[in-house]
Amino acid sequence: MTFLLGLTGSIGMGKSTTSAMFRAAGVPVHDADQAVHDLYAGAAAPQIEAAFPGTTTKGVVDRARLSAAVLGRPEALAKLEAIVHPLVRAEEQAFLEKARKSGAGVAVLDVPLLLETGGEARCDAVVVVTAPAEVQRKRVLSRPGMSEEKLNAILARQMPDAEKRRRAHFLVDTSRGLVAAEHQVRSILNAVAGRFGRTQRAG
Repeated sequence: MTFLLGLTGSIGMGKSTTSAMFRAAGVPVHDADQAVHDLYAGAAAPQIEAAFPGTTTKGVVDRARLSAAVLGRPEALAKLEAIVHPLVRAEEQAFLEKARKSGAGVAVLDVPLLLETGGEARCDAVVVVTAPAEVQRKRVLSRPGMSEEKLNAILARQMPDAEKRRRAHFLVDTSRGLVAAEHQVRSILNAVAGRFGRTQRAG
């Protein structure tokens, strides 16, 4: 049996870095963001173009144009999610089937809006990646093309960090450096080790 960890965290918290640490420990990870990126260049592109004309170039979704088309428009965002979410879930199911067949003791679902969409119900435990608010804002605002307005719009869609931490089974605080974060990941894997099958151990 595969123990399923849901990995989540708000923008700028260090979730991608933490996800890479689980991979380095030999844990299979399904990255929902990467799945969306792949779908934007594949199966989802024709459907998105039909729903939002002018948002693709040569059969690939232009993320900047799509973002402009849905930013601040809840009904447009809901239309986009209705296209993308079922496709991502289908890929997730294929990933889980492969992980189970391989005998993986632990697998990770890396989902930015895991708690916002009720995704924790399909996980055995939830890992929330966190950092102080001032660290988060500094990280995000240093990204190319980011603005206070865009950041605030993104944060408005995300559950407050305090609430995510309250719902978490495990926390990874990335504000204390990479070594500390790696130690926290190893501790999480040790905590679930032996509970289901051949659980991978880090380090």
